[in-house]
Formats: sequence, C-alpha cells, structure tokens
Amino acid sequence: MVEKAKLEREIIALRAAKEFKDGDIVNLGIGIPTYASNFIPVGREVIFHTENGCLGFGPVADPQTADLDLVNAGTQAVTAQLGMSFFDHADSFGMIRCGRIDICVLGGLQVSEKGDLANWITPGRKIGNIGGGMDLAFNAKKLIITMEHVTKNGEPKIVKKCTYPLTAPHCVNLIITDMAVIERTGEGLVLKEVAPGWTADEIQALTEPKLILAPDLKEIELI
Repeated sequence: MVEKAKLEREIIALRAAKEFKDGDIVNLGIGIPTYASNFIPVGREVIFHTENGCLGFGPVADPQTADLDLVNAGTQAVTAQLGMSFFDHADSFGMIRCGRIDICVLGGLQVSEKGDLANWITPGRKIGNIGGGMDLAFNAKKLIITMEHVTKNGEPKIVKKCTYPLTAPHCVNLIITDMAVIERTGEGLVLKEVAPGWTADEIQALTEPKLILAPDLKEIELI
C-alpha cells in the first residue's frame, strides 16, 4: 500500500503564515514555526518578536552569510531588518505577559479537543524544553499549533484528553498539521481544510475527538 503524501514542514509553516495580517506582532516557536518568517508577501508588514530580546527581525538567514549574534529563541540565525530593536529578557517577557503578541505559532506534542496544549516534555523524560511556551500560550491573542498529525508510531496527536504534561489549558485556537487545518470553536474542533489527496474520513480516522465538518470544507490553499 502506497502511503499518502503529507505536507512538508515548510508548507505547514507557509499555511500558518497566511494567518498573519498586516501589522501583526508574531512570535514563532522552535521547529516548524520558525520557517513562517520566510513566507511573508511583499508589501505586508509582520513584526516578529523573540523571547531572547528582539523585535522586527526578518527571514531565516543564509548559513553562508549568517550573523551568529543575531538569533531567535531557537538559536536559529535570522536576518536584520530596518527598524529592528533589541532588549533584555525581562522586557521581552513583559511584552508577552501584557498581551502585546497578536499571534504565536508553537509546535505541539498533543492538543486536546478543549484546546489544551502539551508541547514541552513527554512522560519518562527527565528534562524538557519549556522556554517561553507557557507565557506565550496563556497571553498571545491567538495561538496556532503547527505539527505532524500523528506520531512516528501512527498515534493521534489531536486527542480527547492530553496524557502529556500540559503547557497551558484551553489556549489553542488553530491547528495546522501535515494533513489538515482544524479550528477550535465553542462547539468543538472544526475541520476546515484537508491536504491534497486526503478526505475528511481519512483525517477523522487519525484524530481521536469527533471532528465537525466545516460547511465550506476545502483543500488547503497556500496562495
């Protein structure tokens, strides 16, 4: 049996970047989210923020010309932009905690049907990587999770109840995976878009909670 094609990590990030509006202040987590800064259309101003003290940086830098003193929270080299500013951790987290971040994009290990997020440690591991995840999950105006739809063992990562330690409860607004785009609403999880070649039934079979089909359910659009 031929395995169906799934979206590449960069394409997941590209779909997340479609959610950014002109003037938004956006924080990008480690992993898939970092690629999103590469997909901002010409003429749209998106102001990227990072916990380690920078506001207004540009796309991920070319390794050949990267300034290793200019990195995001995941120590990934980024490019300088006109008007970019620098500050310490205290000021950076002050911006987060006072609600100045319009959108945060984080990776996920599990997301529950209630919007709970687990993304910093798995059971059995002694050391996790929480970073600014808890502050961002609680305080960003909109939280987008980008991740693979299932684990390496084929188990659902969108679950009825998280079994991993939580980062924050009831915080996730939108889930973008390599198979689907799912929105959390007051009625439940709404399947809004599917990856090319995938059906709603196939997505449901790999998702633990019952999905609500959007009236305008469509294939993921990237343009």
